Amino acid sequence: MNRHIIDLFAGPGGWSEGLRRLGHTDIGLEIDAAACATRAAAGHPTIRTDVAAYPTTPLVGKVSGLIGSSPCQTFSTAGLGAGTDDIALCHQVLDDLAAGRDTRAALRPLCVDPLSLLAVEPLRYALDTRPDWIALEEVPSVEALFAHMARILRGIGYSTWVGILNAADYGIPQTRRRAFLLASATRRIVPPEATHAKAPEPESLFGPGRAAWTAMAYALKLTNAYVITRGEHVGGGNRFSTAGPAWTLTGRARSWKLSATTSGPERELSAVEAGILQDFPADYPWAGSRTKKFEQIGNAVPPGLAVETLLSVLEPARLPRAVAA
Repeated sequence: MNRHIIDLFAGPGGWSEGLRRLGHTDIGLEIDAAACATRAAAGHPTIRTDVAAYPTTPLVGKVSGLIGSSPCQTFSTAGLGAGTDDIALCHQVLDDLAAGRDTRAALRPLCVDPLSLLAVEPLRYALDTRPDWIALEEVPSVEALFAHMARILRGIGYSTWVGILNAADYGIPQTRRRAFLLASATRRIVPPEATHAKAPEPESLFGPGRAAWTAMAYALKLTNAYVITRGEHVGGGNRFSTAGPAWTLTGRARSWKLSATTSGPERELSAVEAGILQDFPADYPWAGSRTKKFEQIGNAVPPGLAVETLLSVLEPARLPRAVAA
């Protein structure tokens, strides 16, 4: 029987690109038309569907790996933030699913934001399909939900790890902090070891130190420049130098302007440049309007960070670098 890697809320293909770099393929479940078009153009298999409505019964015995990055706007400070009022309901649904009760339909009307309960979907799929491994990603405020899921998964035999990772620590030109849950039914989970640091580290007895964070200017082949986040507004907004990593990209990065000085002539950050900052290839086939492209980019997992986390579940447990050396 063929077994597959299933990618819940697959978006434009951040996890898929990471898997491709490692020689694997996933099947994405995604409802957004623009994201599905991007995935199709990039060659990533996709089923256009509502993850919350998709039945798990046909997947039983057919899932080797489960990936999930549920929509984060409801829990994000850059988005609606309404999900913070629904956290208790999410915890209740997690406990109910673990007990064999699906109370999603009964509790969804009680939520401030109906999208909040999408955060529990990975556990539903995991309990029903029992994959060999699981990799989940979300905004940091969901870390407590991930910890709850991890306790449930440990109770049925999985090794788990939950924590916050900064994309800049893995060579991505962006200080993007996200919560991850990694789990395996077949091996001990060791979280990914950072490859980069804010300042370069000297060589030690154990080998070369970590390289410095990747600068936005280096990734985009810019001379010294500044990002101005105010968009079309005459005044206000924030500014940061491209001499370091970019700030976290969200859909709002479509309003970012690049300038040679803090007050000189500006131009828009392009979708291609935003994709590069999210570690996608420059020729990645983003579909849709400028707004939809930036929405997809901002919601995606950087493929290089996906690689580092996937190595923790796809390969045998590794010794820390200093010991292995």
